[in-house]
Amino acid sequence: MPKQPLAEVFGFPIADNSNEARRCRKNRLCPFGNRVPNCTKDKANDPLGVCSIFDGESVVITCPIRFRERWLIAEDAAEFFFPPGAKWTTLTEVRLKDAYDKSAGNIDVVLCSYDNHGKITDFGALEVQAVYISGNVRNPFEHYMESPKTRANMDWSREQWYPAPDYLSSFQEGLASKFAFRSRIVNAWGKKTAVALSRPLFEELPAFQTVAPEDADVAWLVYELGQQSASGNPSLRKWKTAYTTFREAHSKITRSNPGEIGSFVAELQRKLDASRCE
Repeated sequence: MPKQPLAEVFGFPIADNSNEARRCRKNRLCPFGNRVPNCTKDKANDPLGVCSIFDGESVVITCPIRFRERWLIAEDAAEFFFPPGAKWTTLTEVRLKDAYDKSAGNIDVVLCSYDNHGKITDFGALEVQAVYISGNVRNPFEHYMESPKTRANMDWSREQWYPAPDYLSSFQEGLASKFAFRSRIVNAWGKKTAVALSRPLFEELPAFQTVAPEDADVAWLVYELGQQSASGNPSLRKWKTAYTTFREAHSKITRSNPGEIGSFVAELQRKLDASRCE
């Protein structure tokens, strides 16, 4: 376990004391293309400006906006969706409805290709899955923000609720929801889906049967944070792209693997016994 969990805050490594890093921390700015200049994660008036945290030696992206660095995810998704030379643009947070006019949620990013007259010719859905956090990350964040210059090397390892990546929830509640509803509708329309996620989360997913790009409905765009760029930020870079059919992805992502029934019955018995004592 690292001494402290925070890797990046308001777009910069916590040990970065450059003018630009101080400016972003002071004004709570997001340098990765949020819908407004400021970070709005968790609370708009009191944002939780944690972009990524440590998981052992790895850095795990915990904010979906962090994936927008240089819009590499859009470029990589467009390469999967459209033929070479296509004109395209992005639309964010696009509401999707089902056949009963009920909301299926928002698609993170929709890429649209268009002709010389600006008419849409095709589109694809780009979903972004950051890693959820177990424990409490706001406490170390607020402690660090009280004095960033002196607390970059703080020791948080003995504090209660030390934050850590929650890969299981990211998988079961995040990706499963996307594939059970939004991606299923997009696939029914004959359109493709790309999923941007970090390498540690991808490596926790079930093994997929991959296919050739031309046979795929889904592209898994897997990224990691590499060496620092000239701006001082660890640079987002693509680690790999895995191609699957929607049927394969949906089956693996939304399928539950049952545990032992005995454990469930034991839990029922514990609750029943506890209720009798009340």
